[in-house]
Amino acid sequence: MANIVKKIDSQTINKIIKQYNMDTENLPTGTLARKKIKSTQVQIYRSQKIMFQGKDAEQVASSVLGEKIMPSTPSKSIPNKIHTFDLHNTIGSDEAGSGDYFGPLTVCAAYVSKKNAKILKEIGVMDSKSLTDIKIVELAEHIIQICPHSLIVLDNPNYNTKQLEGWSQVKMKAVLHNQAIKNVITRVEESELEQIVIDQFVQASTYEKNIIGSMPRKDITFFETKGESKSIAIAAASIIARYAFVKHMDRLAQELNVIIPKGASNKVDLQAAKIVQKYDINQLDAITKKHFKNRDKVLDLIKRKRRN
Repeated sequence: MANIVKKIDSQTINKIIKQYNMDTENLPTGTLARKKIKSTQVQIYRSQKIMFQGKDAEQVASSVLGEKIMPSTPSKSIPNKIHTFDLHNTIGSDEAGSGDYFGPLTVCAAYVSKKNAKILKEIGVMDSKSLTDIKIVELAEHIIQICPHSLIVLDNPNYNTKQLEGWSQVKMKAVLHNQAIKNVITRVEESELEQIVIDQFVQASTYEKNIIGSMPRKDITFFETKGESKSIAIAAASIIARYAFVKHMDRLAQELNVIIPKGASNKVDLQAAKIVQKYDINQLDAITKKHFKNRDKVLDLIKRKRRN
């Protein structure tokens, strides 16, 4: 099955939508229109890119765009060995929220085939830390349609319970990464899986000591620091994990009618203190990671204000 992505202008977008009577309602965030033409799914994105996916992709793209689209040929160049993950069918895993006082810990594993690696790059999948929340949401909506994945959200009450039981954050992340990877393996053809790569947050030996059970396919598992820049599968997993974290934070802000800042800075402490004043400490503990030093700073801020 071929995949083709092209950049087009607004005038061409409007022309194609009208000419092919494309669907424009009830679409995922970031998608302008879509239509199945012959055996090919055609999607137009708000980023002004059009994707053709199917066995007749070249023929349909040539017809729709009015230009000859040739089948893509793989590059003959040999990249640096550390960056060859995208040349293999790969499961990547990453997490979000581990350094944030507010909100859950979210972990995702995503399977990216060699064919889909190119598609994800062309629609702008990259290191989630360099993307805005709006872009994260837009890209995540695309990725979840293309890539088999597993998303696990450890909410604050369960996070705090595990922490009181003696689980370090490293153990929590290791257990969740391992489970997410296991989940994805059940959703793909294992015979086609060539590599598993984890965004490294701890040494491999420590990771293995902290998981429950065994590592699936340890023989093809790698750990990479700054993995999002080395593997599109990690980048895809990172975006989905970040997407879940952002959505959870937005929901908290709406429910409490307050601003919920990200990170663990002084700004976070000030807002947390306002939440305690508006509600109480129990409400704050229910939406934060209690063992963070921010909690002590918040209590100190409140004491000082009461003295004044």
